[in-house]
Formats: sequence, C-alpha cells, structure tokens
Amino acid sequence: MAGFLTRLLGLWSPRAGLRLALEWGESGRWDRAFPLLARAAAAGLAEAQYRIGRCYLEASGVPPSAAEAARWLKAAAEQGFVEAQALLATIYLRGLGPQDGIAAEALTRPRGAPLVGAPDFAAARLWAERAAASGSADGQALLAYILTSGPEAGRDLTAAREWYRRAAEAGSPQGRLGLALALLRGTPDAAAFREAAVQLAAAAAAGLASAQYLLGEMHDRGDGVARDPAKAVGFYRAAAEKGVRPAQARLGLALLEGRGGTKNVQEGESWLRRAALAGDAEAAAVVGDLYARGGELPPNYAEAALWFRRAAEAGHRTAARALGLMHLTGAGTARDPKEAARWFRVSAEAGDTQAKAELAKLVRQGAAGPEERARTREWFEEAALAGDLMAAYNFGVCLAEGVGVERDDRQAAQWLRRAADGIANAQYWYGRMLIEGRGVAPNPAEGSAWIARAAEAGMVEAQVALAELLVSGGGGRQDHPAALGWFRRAAEHGHVGAMFAIGALLGGGHEVPVNRAEAALWFRRAAERGHGHAQMMLGRYLARGLAGRQDPKEARQWLERAVAQGITEATGDLTHLPSPEDAPAPRHAGQSA
Repeated sequence: MAGFLTRLLGLWSPRAGLRLALEWGESGRWDRAFPLLARAAAAGLAEAQYRIGRCYLEASGVPPSAAEAARWLKAAAEQGFVEAQALLATIYLRGLGPQDGIAAEALTRPRGAPLVGAPDFAAARLWAERAAASGSADGQALLAYILTSGPEAGRDLTAAREWYRRAAEAGSPQGRLGLALALLRGTPDAAAFREAAVQLAAAAAAGLASAQYLLGEMHDRGDGVARDPAKAVGFYRAAAEKGVRPAQARLGLALLEGRGGTKNVQEGESWLRRAALAGDAEAAAVVGDLYARGGELPPNYAEAALWFRRAAEAGHRTAARALGLMHLTGAGTARDPKEAARWFRVSAEAGDTQAKAELAKLVRQGAAGPEERARTREWFEEAALAGDLMAAYNFGVCLAEGVGVERDDRQAAQWLRRAADGIANAQYWYGRMLIEGRGVAPNPAEGSAWIARAAEAGMVEAQVALAELLVSGGGGRQDHPAALGWFRRAAEHGHVGAMFAIGALLGGGHEVPVNRAEAALWFRRAAERGHGHAQMMLGRYLARGLAGRQDPKEARQWLERAVAQGITEATGDLTHLPSPEDAPAPRHAGQSA
C-alpha cells in the first residue's frame, strides 16, 4: 500500500517523483525512472535536469543525445547546480556540446557511441569557473586543465597550479594528478619531486591509470622516492592492465630485462606487442628486434620484418633502417635493393646517419631509384657546402660517377681534394684521379703520395693500390720490398688479392728473396677464398713440386677449379698432368721417384 501511495504521489509531486526515479535508477531500471525524471525536470527541479542530462549522455533509458544532454545540464547549471556545471564544462571540453545536426545524428549512432566535435574552450571555461568557485573539486581540476592546455592566449600556469592544489586538497584524484604534473613541469627540484610523488601516490591509490604509470616512472628513476624497480614494475602493470600504452611498453621492457623481478621474455614480448598494436613505434621496433636477433625467442625474420615495418611507418628511424637492411639481404622479405634504398632514405631523413651511409653505398652501386639518388646528392652537397668533409667526399664521388647529377670530373676532383685533408677514402680517390689525370693534370708522384696517406691511415684498398704502384713504378718509384710489406698489411685484413700478390712476389722474378714454400702457403690461402689465379698457381706448384711437395691429384683439383672460373691458362697445365688413375702418389723433395 505504501509503495502504491509513493507511486501515486510521484504522479503529481515532482520531488516525490524525483526520489522515486532515483530509487529506480539505483536498481538499474532507468526505463521506469526516466519518465519520472522528465516530469521533475520539466517542473524545474535542477537535480532532475542534471539527472536527465546524464541519462542522455550515458544512454540510460533513452537513446544517446549530446545535444539533449547539454540542454538539460545547462538548465540545471544555470540554477547553480554545481555537479551540472562541472559536467557541462567536461562536455564542452570534449567536443560534445550542441552542434548543428548533432541531435539527429545521435539517433542513428550505436547505443552509447560518443559524438565528438570541436572543443569549445570558452564555454568549458565559463562553466568550470562557476563550478570551481562553488567549491567543486572536479570543476577546479577542469579549470586548471583548461588554464594549462587550452588556447595559448588563455593559459595561466600559475593560476592553474593553484586550482589544481585546491582540487587536490579537496580530495580530487584528477586534482592530485594535475598538481603532480604541474610540479614536474620545467626543471623541478628535489622538493617538487617529493611532493609530486605524494600526489601521484594518492591519485594512483584512487585508481587513476596515468598516475600509476607516472609513479612507476618515478620509482624506476628514483625521482622523489627511493629507486625501487620492483615497485616500478608493479605500477606499470596496474596501468598497463588499464590500457595505458606507455605502461605496457615499459612493463614489456622490464620483463625482457628482468628488472624488478623474474625475467620473462614471453610475457614481456606479449606486453610490447600490445603496446605496438596500440601505436607505440618503439615497442614495435623492440618486438622486431626480438625476432630478428633470436635468443630466448626463436629467430623469425618474416615476423621481424612485419614489426619493423609497423614501427617504420609510425616514424621510427632505426626500424626503417633495419627494414632497409632486411630488403637489402632478403631476410624475412623479398630482396629488393630499391625498396631498401627507399627505407634508408626514410630513416636518413629522420636523422639516422648510419642509414645515410647505407643509402650512399647503394647509390654508388647504382642500386637505388632516381629519388634516392637525387636526395642523397642533395644531402651531400648541402653538408659539403657547410664544411662537412665526409659529405664533401661523398659529393665528390657522386660527381665522379654521375650519381644523381651529371658527371663532372673537374668538380669531383675539387671536392675530393677538399675532403682529402681529413678523409682517408678521399685521399685514395683523389690520388687515383691524379694518376689517371681525371679532372686534373696528371701527376703520378703526387697521386701516389695521396694514396700512401690513405694506406697509412689503414684503408686496405689504398694499401693494395700503393703496393701495386710500387711493383710497377706507376707512381714514379719502384720498390718491391716495400710493396711486399703493404701487401702483407692488406692480407692481414683479409684482402684476397693481396694474398695472391704476396705469393707472386715470393715465387721469384722480383726484387725480394725467393721463398716458394711461403709463396705456396699464400697461394693456398687465396685459392681457398675463391681467387681463380691463385687456384691456378697452387695447382702448378703442386703439379711440379715447386714448393717441395708434388701432388698431381690435388693439383688437378685446383686447376679444374681455376678453369671453372674462366682462367683459360690453367687448361694447358691440365693437359700435362697424368690421368687420375695414372697419377703417382704425392711425394716431397728428396724422396726417390
């Protein structure tokens, strides 16, 4: 009977109807509550108008309508209902305020879907100021946010910090978070770090994910709190589980490295993957690297290429370079030097100097597209004009080889000469141009001197070139012992041609002591690395026993390998060898035949 009387009273008493509507709402029966709220709101009750506005925002008992929500909240706000003022400020700030056609659009949207337009900072500030002045902690936090992040002309960081402080003192988690951020802005001192940590701890305890993430960072670095990797990981995890992308990335990295607890590569990869899928380029690059280098996770180059591409497309320059290298080698993706050059250019334009070097190499090899050739030449020219010696060298090479620009030997020689004051490669190139008379008057002696400088600096190609000049006398001086020394230095760095040359010098006919046993050793080293003429010479030595050991069978094998490489001279040596069946056993000098 009492319930019936209450319902009956609600039909003619707006306040009784509001109370009954709130009871229905608390039990989730907004379909029954809304008609009573509508009558109370139409009667002018501010709380009912506020509740109606929320119903339209939250699709509680009615389809969503930002325009209707704003209309009813504004009605309540104009009566001084503080909660309505704060919520109305939020609506304008989020771009959910009344706009032409928005009510009609709301009816066609899925249930609960937000309608987003342009923020109205002026209206948001007006209602936030009213709510703040009335003591609303939410309104104070909103006003502080607008004063911090709103239009430049209306910003006031000093006033914002004060409003954040008032909101924090009133217990608002958003106010505490905002105050912490204000304290950390600029170059905070130790006291600011400590107070920020206190405010973040309170906001984090209230469940604010952003505060949990920031508190994790502070524990990670030891800012304002004792450094504690385990606590940092705990806060990262709390924020990551709420979908905070940077927290997911930090948690993933911590688990990969075992910071703050047990190392767990699989779980770390999972969190990094989630951050990457949410748009974190760095996380995508780390996942790519995990699969590229292998380790606790098996290498998977195809998977690595996918993640590097995602990171590169999001602007990650190192991932773009890695993707370029994968296209260059064909690891995990189709081998495509032009595509490699494109990604090297993307990486280089973002500031990666290694990518510039890789692109320059491809450009010089003629493996890059016209856009990459032109862009590389532009970089080198700009940097060369600014005094960069390495750029001057690269620009000189572009001019000498017609890469991205018409070939111009005279200008090439000028830029290479400028770079030669500090770049070994430029010394070598300029020396060659002097010897060949390209772009400059021929001067073999000076050219040889420049190549010698590059050789002394450790450039292997220059060491070999200098040795060859000393053998032939092409630089104005013939010195076979010195040539042998330079060939030895180059051979120590794995230069196969130098290994063959040492064998040739030691084998006789040159102005160095003959040592055929050592010559055979160098021929063998070069032959084993695929040098065709070394294979022929090793075959001859073994066929004739020139180094003391005769082995026709092995000689045939090396001579056949030389012929297969197109060394036609070795064909005659093969004809003088006995057939494999008739070949005598290997013998050394001093053994009887």
